[in-house]
Amino acid sequence: MIELTPFLKKLLSLPGLSAYEMLVREAIAETWQPLVDELVVSRVGSLHGLKRGVAPEPRPRLLLAAHMDAVGLMVSGIVEGFLRITEVGGVDDRILPGQLVTVHGQRDLPGVVVQPPDFLLPLEQRGKPVRREFLLVDVGMTPDEVGKLIRVGDLVSFAQQPFELPGEALVGHSLDNRASVAALTVCLDELQHMVCGWDVWAVATAQEEETSLGAYTSPFDIRPNMALVVDVTHAKGPGSNDYRAYGLGKGVVLGWGPNIHPGLHKAVKELAERLEVPFQIEPMPRHSGTDAYAIQITAEGIPCMVLSIPLRYMHTPVELVSLKDIYRTGHLLAEFIARLKPDFMQKVTWEEPS
Repeated sequence: MIELTPFLKKLLSLPGLSAYEMLVREAIAETWQPLVDELVVSRVGSLHGLKRGVAPEPRPRLLLAAHMDAVGLMVSGIVEGFLRITEVGGVDDRILPGQLVTVHGQRDLPGVVVQPPDFLLPLEQRGKPVRREFLLVDVGMTPDEVGKLIRVGDLVSFAQQPFELPGEALVGHSLDNRASVAALTVCLDELQHMVCGWDVWAVATAQEEETSLGAYTSPFDIRPNMALVVDVTHAKGPGSNDYRAYGLGKGVVLGWGPNIHPGLHKAVKELAERLEVPFQIEPMPRHSGTDAYAIQITAEGIPCMVLSIPLRYMHTPVELVSLKDIYRTGHLLAEFIARLKPDFMQKVTWEEPS
């Protein structure tokens, strides 16, 4: 059985910014290796794990997708030994001052994001959250030393180490979306003791935060009959308690909208009800903001379902999730897969609700 917390902490201790996922991909591959029959890396860096089904060939194919890349920073300039920064993925400038970071230059260097004293800022900026153009990374070296070790384009990742909180909560950077990679891992682990007719492709996709490149290319390679996409969504917390956020520790969140095949939504929802797995419904009236958008429009179109894990403080170094929600998501995935019949897709049609 997979020890979820140590595995997830390992993932959260690694960088892996969008388009630079090698280290986290290797850690995932090491854990997935005994859980799948085949493991390959795509041409653009996504990780594909195949667990073969038992139905006669040609078997239907299911894609399980969770992106493994993370948001972070990149060196955009060097001024007197201090580093100017730009974002990789969406990063809120307000959370940056005082953050511990790692600068991935000729070697990894610890650094801290700093800001000028308030009285030295332009008048219109004083007393307000400091914009990124005024923020710098200080690595504590002379300009000559910095010039030898760091160059424009080097990556800067958050250095916050993961830690546990009471109530089965885990905090760390990159839980968006390595919490979902962990849910896929729970699913693969449970499938070791189940019989499934379908071929299951577990995919840790690359570059979701910037280009969705893995989500466009992996399904084109695999050509699945349908896809279940796992991501995170906003959990209720300080200042976010209305209908746009979902209860932390209250179960998996099921997406509903144009990215979602209504037949798959119905099948997953009904199974969750039968198994008494707690769930919530998230309206996604437009783009779901997940890999499902790219997967859905690949080739002739792939039926998709989105399952999300509630997460607080998204795109910060202190993202927070409930471990219970990760386990529940992985369990629901495994139970759904184990119940798939070879003719499932013939019975699932796109029918708008009456």
